[in-house]
Amino acid sequence: MARYFDVHPDNPQKRAVGQVMDLVRGGGLIAYPTDSCFALGCALGNKDGIDRIRSIRQLDDKHHFTLMCQDFAQLGQFVHISNAVFRSIKAATPGSYTFILPATKEVPKRLLHPKKKTVGVRIPDHVVTQALLEELGEPMLSSTLLLPGHEEPMTQGWEIKEELDNQVDGVIDGETGVEPTTVIDFSDDVAEVVRVGAGDPAPFE
Repeated sequence: MARYFDVHPDNPQKRAVGQVMDLVRGGGLIAYPTDSCFALGCALGNKDGIDRIRSIRQLDDKHHFTLMCQDFAQLGQFVHISNAVFRSIKAATPGSYTFILPATKEVPKRLLHPKKKTVGVRIPDHVVTQALLEELGEPMLSSTLLLPGHEEPMTQGWEIKEELDNQVDGVIDGETGVEPTTVIDFSDDVAEVVRVGAGDPAPFE
């Protein structure tokens, strides 16, 4: 049964944030709010967590997982960015965008797109997500909480707890957006808008 955490949207309680991240460090899978919508998250090296995300969302091996990063310094450890791409991404972050970029050796192989060797990265503009990432001290492996057969992502913590009670270890209630991120593919150094979502695609078109 999943633990339920009621975290303040503007002033996240340090104790609650610590408890959630203890779950993640211990191999747990959580559902948490972001500036776009709810996401599933686990520690980077958590193979079981990755398998559980794939199972919950029924994903194939071509799915791009996202590294939820606290800031640019962290993001830069995990992806290769040219100067031109750096400026484009910097202007749009933090925000509701996911950027697909070539991965560095810091990224576990099982997270990479099998052919392109790319991974998704993003820096969220969300108080609670930022508090979680600060406490964790490294990116959190994430995927939008969009269930098979659902047209839209789930946006209510209590609904997620009811639906996924035996499949996740923790659910953080909180305010969230209702659209997934806008996805921009920079794997060839040229912006390609792959999915239009919460972030304005205009700067990349």
